Amino acid sequence: MSGCNHDCSSCASKCSEEKRDMRLAQNEYSNVKKVIGVVSGKGGVGKSTVTSLLAVAAQTKGYQTAILDADVTGPSIPKAFGIHERAEGTEQGLFPVDSKLGIRIMSVNLLLEKEDAPVVWRGPVISGVINQFWQEVMWGDVDCMFVDMPPGTGDVPLTVFQCLPLDGIIIVTTPQDLVTMIVKKAYNMAKLMNIPVLGIVENMSYFECPDCHNKHYLFGDSKAEEVAKELGVPVLAQLPIEPKTAQLVDKGAVELVDTKAMESVIDEVLSN
Repeated sequence: MSGCNHDCSSCASKCSEEKRDMRLAQNEYSNVKKVIGVVSGKGGVGKSTVTSLLAVAAQTKGYQTAILDADVTGPSIPKAFGIHERAEGTEQGLFPVDSKLGIRIMSVNLLLEKEDAPVVWRGPVISGVINQFWQEVMWGDVDCMFVDMPPGTGDVPLTVFQCLPLDGIIIVTTPQDLVTMIVKKAYNMAKLMNIPVLGIVENMSYFECPDCHNKHYLFGDSKAEEVAKELGVPVLAQLPIEPKTAQLVDKGAVELVDTKAMESVIDEVLSN
């Protein structure tokens, strides 16, 4: 409804059915069983890397996995997987591009003539692209789709929250106080939109010295447990600063990263 603040507890209108109707239906060539958004309150926390690692862990555990890259103006998923070809399609729709492990990926960078071409589009156009990725891509049978969202609480997260059938979101953070404050913004937005928050992944939590194996907290002490307790959600993982992971992502070889730390996350978010 016009002027809706998404706080149903203070609203006299009976529009719950109308709000559910905003969720877009899949096409006849798609059967996506679970959709999980990966969000962050700000950029630079490693959200796309975490999305990639979650997808690799899920695929390795036997789930047919997909990634919908909703970070339209900063798409990094194809580069992380070493995918440089363009997506193809027919009159029925677009085909996602498969990674080496068989993860199905769709990103705006798979549609551009040049990978480094800027996407200079306004919010409504970008939101329309997200809807097209959901409705017009022929995903096939998918056990779990991860949606890599841009940082913040703007047009694209709002579109994904309203129009895609999200089963929940994972919030990615780092130990700094500033990021902790912004995590709460992402959490509160999800709650306003009635989207379950599955938990927090704290990235760059610490650096483990390869010689003495002591942990060094370069960004200060971890805030994950404190924030999770305040918000009433679990800490799904605390990931270290790992130069080898960064190197493999830069080389387009994220599927070679050891994702053992993500296995328990996959068990928890896909168990139901």
